[in-house]
Amino acid sequence: MGPKAKRSPSKGRGKGKGKGRTSRSSTRASSYHPDDIFPLVLTSATQELFNCRIDEDVTEKHPFKLLKKDDIIDDMKTRAAISDFSPVKHAVLDYPEEEMLLVFDSNLTYGQCFYLVLTPESKERILKTPEAEELLESEKRPKLWIPLGSEKEIEEPVKETREKLRLKLRLDREGQSEVCFSDRDCAESKDSHLECTSYEDSKFKIKKLMSDCGVQAVPMLQTNGCQTMRMVPKDTFTQYEPREFSTKEKEMILKEQNLRDFCGRQIPRMLFALQQEEIINVFLDDWRSLATGIEICDWSGQVSDTLVLHQVFTDQKFAKNKTISCLNWHPTIHGVVAVALTKRHREPAETASSPPLIVFYSFSDPSNPQFLLECPDDILAFQFSPSNPNIIVGGCINGQILLWDLSAHVTYIQASQPSSRKDSTSSDKFDLNDSKENIPIVRFCAVSALESSHKAPVTDVQWLPPTFEVTILGLPVENKQKVSVQIITCSPDCTLRFWDVRLPAVFTNTPTESTPAVDHKTPMTTCSVPETFKHLDRTWKPLFRVSLSKIDTKGEYVPMKFSFENVIAPTDKDIKGTEVFPDYSQLMLPASEKLREMDSINTKFFVGTENGEIIYSDWKMESDDSGRPHSSKPFACFNTHHWLVNTVQRSPFFKDILLTTGGWNFAIWKEGVMDGPLVASQYFEQECTVGCWSLSRPAVFFIGKTDGSVEIWDMLKNSSEPLQLHAHISKSKITCMKACSFTAEQHFLAVADDLGVLRIFEIPKALYLPFGHEDLSMKRYFDLEAESLKDYLKREENWTKQKKEEEEMKLKQKMEPEKPETPPKEIQRLDLTEYSDDLILEEELLQDMGLWPIAAESERKNTEHHPHS
Repeated sequence: MGPKAKRSPSKGRGKGKGKGRTSRSSTRASSYHPDDIFPLVLTSATQELFNCRIDEDVTEKHPFKLLKKDDIIDDMKTRAAISDFSPVKHAVLDYPEEEMLLVFDSNLTYGQCFYLVLTPESKERILKTPEAEELLESEKRPKLWIPLGSEKEIEEPVKETREKLRLKLRLDREGQSEVCFSDRDCAESKDSHLECTSYEDSKFKIKKLMSDCGVQAVPMLQTNGCQTMRMVPKDTFTQYEPREFSTKEKEMILKEQNLRDFCGRQIPRMLFALQQEEIINVFLDDWRSLATGIEICDWSGQVSDTLVLHQVFTDQKFAKNKTISCLNWHPTIHGVVAVALTKRHREPAETASSPPLIVFYSFSDPSNPQFLLECPDDILAFQFSPSNPNIIVGGCINGQILLWDLSAHVTYIQASQPSSRKDSTSSDKFDLNDSKENIPIVRFCAVSALESSHKAPVTDVQWLPPTFEVTILGLPVENKQKVSVQIITCSPDCTLRFWDVRLPAVFTNTPTESTPAVDHKTPMTTCSVPETFKHLDRTWKPLFRVSLSKIDTKGEYVPMKFSFENVIAPTDKDIKGTEVFPDYSQLMLPASEKLREMDSINTKFFVGTENGEIIYSDWKMESDDSGRPHSSKPFACFNTHHWLVNTVQRSPFFKDILLTTGGWNFAIWKEGVMDGPLVASQYFEQECTVGCWSLSRPAVFFIGKTDGSVEIWDMLKNSSEPLQLHAHISKSKITCMKACSFTAEQHFLAVADDLGVLRIFEIPKALYLPFGHEDLSMKRYFDLEAESLKDYLKREENWTKQKKEEEEMKLKQKMEPEKPETPPKEIQRLDLTEYSDDLILEEELLQDMGLWPIAAESERKNTEHHPHS
């Protein structure tokens, strides 16, 4: 009986006879087992899984095994119907305790090798027997350690008494500097220990268990009411429609004789008035036409000289918790401005916000964005291509460079212009539901390779003009295609990088990874991705990079903004007027040996750094003794600003004049004058956040402040104080500012703030209409300032030299021995000798003039009158 019971679990399912015999015996015995147990057949796999192997884990002397209820439930979930515990599924789920008792039945009392106890009472009854209690105590009792000689090899046993802690650290992207960790001896610190103070982790919360508790006193709740009921305001509207005559009434009115007589009298007068209007403009003000200059602004003689708010753009869906980091006017479509929305630094990371986008606004529809450009990360700088305004380049906060192509989707912007909506205005009723539900969004068509991109946020990006291009050594060469194809970017990673968007000579199309789509919360129409720059996507690398090494010390400057001399081709205006833009997908890189070098191009540029320095350097590469190219050192460095430089902009009238803002002041520079700035303002109470030149007046520029104010400066009227101060334009700091002129009489200034609001101001004629020969006056002013600077530096050099000589003279006198003093008698003798010499000289002069006898006689008389003298 015993051997058969041991063979039945392993062979009972293998052969037909054993299986039939086992099933018959189990069927026969199952009707006689108690209700609190259930016989089970456990396969060898189940025995190994639950460590209840026969004759190994459980024996006839040790038949008990405690199984965890969760393990049994997991086995039923994993193996489902083939699990050996599936017949007792409901009993296991209803079992109240965590462990269930499994008993090995070696005598096959209930027909199977095992039976499972289904109630806690039966479990306690079985385990309270003397044999079971002794067995459980023997299992819990630790076994004695038998030494085998290993204790002699261990000199100082070390035992770990607590679990190891696992720490997960994350470095924020804003920390750009490298961090080095090293070991530190605790004996070096004070009190020979390092204190790690505890703090409350906002991201980790311990769930509290619900508990019932009572209090002694509970306040009585009362429900009160008042007579006055709150009225909810409701918006109402009324639409008026004209009352029209019926068809019969119209026929009767047209047949009346009075109407015919009236038309007969008035038609000749109307024809005469129309004839006069065709010949001459009868509404022209002759007195106003006689005025010249700014007097034509207002016929009453009052000239408006302040900024006038024209429109305000903001969007609660996309601009919430965002700031405007960069803005640009569309080069060809008037009334369209694009802004880059980025997350504010002071906002917490958990704050929900829209994805990073570049939003296009239009004057014709200020309440809705017209166009969206998708960005993988926040954009700090972007610019339209000067050759094709449908091509946009942008710099990400993660260091990558992006390209967009709007050629296939620019109709969305053109459709928003007033000229394209003339047909829609013919309707006699307006539609209150006329809102823009689907906003078109364009994905970027190329992004630079991450390993070849900047290692810090891209803070400035500019296109090279179509007049020239540069080689990998920075040499300017002829651009035969006359298209802007190269880009310069700068970043706080201490480098400037040059990029080329053309196809290489040998191009192989490599598959690109798909970019995850943006989770849009607003209905938007995603446009297809053009293949204009497919050859650059995720493989784009810079031509070369320029580093800015420090002049006197080791290290590198940290560039934030830069400016180079933009040489404009004479045919650019013709290209802009025809609106025939080049196709960038067909442009190929030419052979460098076939291009003619252009020595007339100025390769020097200005850079504003993070620490407030203004650097003047050259992007041409130099070669060392081994012939290896490297970046040249800057020519000059000026510590004019005491904080981050946020604007380096050249004057639109003078290619060698620049405006820089940073810290608490601004400065005006002239290229070629290496002694310092021509004009350096005083230090203001508020920081200067942005600067912008006027596009029509050489002497006017605008300065934005951190308190939301805008200052207008006119250097011909006053160079020490602003001409106008517009305070409280915004509640936050001004982040971006750019001027634009649509026509000769339409000039606007776009001002963006830190709250994501864009304001358009109309510039009055007093500020955009130039005076007579204003450009010549400003040129003379800059020349005088340059001469004054040189004269001041020369005088300062002379003062320094003179002061140094005086100090040397004093030092020399201290080193020489002191001379002996002259006695008083000797001093008196020398004075008498000098007096006698003077008398002899006087007598000789009087004798020569023929006055000596008269002078001697008068002297004698004076002596007689004053004998004692």
